[in-house]
Amino acid sequence: MFVSILTLAAAAAAQTAAPEAAAQPSPMQTMAVAQAAPAARALAGGTQVSLAAVQELSSKHIKLGEHYKFTVVNDVVDHGVVVIPRGSIADGVVTMKTGRAIGGKSGKFDITFASVTANGVTFPLMGTHRQEGKGNTVGALLGSIWISGTSAVMLPGQIVTAMVKEQTAY
Repeated sequence: MFVSILTLAAAAAAQTAAPEAAAQPSPMQTMAVAQAAPAARALAGGTQVSLAAVQELSSKHIKLGEHYKFTVVNDVVDHGVVVIPRGSIADGVVTMKTGRAIGGKSGKFDITFASVTANGVTFPLMGTHRQEGKGNTVGALLGSIWISGTSAVMLPGQIVTAMVKEQTAY
């Protein structure tokens, strides 16, 4: 009889402990919950971004290394989410510049895009836009080496394209 009472007591203790064990998730349940958590979203590298110059840029006035602002022309959307809204500000740097020259040569400059910031996230950009003035080689050939081309001018609102450099979480 003594063994029976101990057996019943052990069975009762096991039943009381069973609900506590059931309340704690198993390792498999923990993994399932972790997999169901929403993953961080990221904008893919190579995503195109249309930009427009905020101010007039001229090969006559700009200098190497100067930074200029560009504005995003169209929303950049990823999986139905506007990641970079139009109007966001991008940064471009003058990386090459030549002035107009005799012999009909025109002025030129390159703007290399660095980044765009939207919703507190900075997206690195890649891409270079070359702006060229109109040459005047015909005039130079017809008469004078003193004839020169025109300065390169990028007008406000002129649209150019850059790309997101690398996958960036947002």
